[in-house]
Amino acid sequence: MAAKKQPVVQVKMQEDLLRRLIVMCDAEGRSLSNQINMLARNAVAYHERAKGKFDAKALAAVDLSEFFEKENE
Repeated sequence: MAAKKQPVVQVKMQEDLLRRLIVMCDAEGRSLSNQINMLARNAVAYHERAKGKFDAKALAAVDLSEFFEKENE
């Protein structure tokens, strides 16, 4: 069975912030992708604790198609 494809997100950031993230990744034994995912999960969890859970219908309505690589490109 093929693995489920994950969305791809490109992010622009300042060089100093990228360097700090890479040093953090090395210290915590994570890849940059895994570190950013963990930080995003923590930020979303904090937001939901502070402001309430996101509406499931609104989440389901978000179109993610632009974040998936097109086949045959």
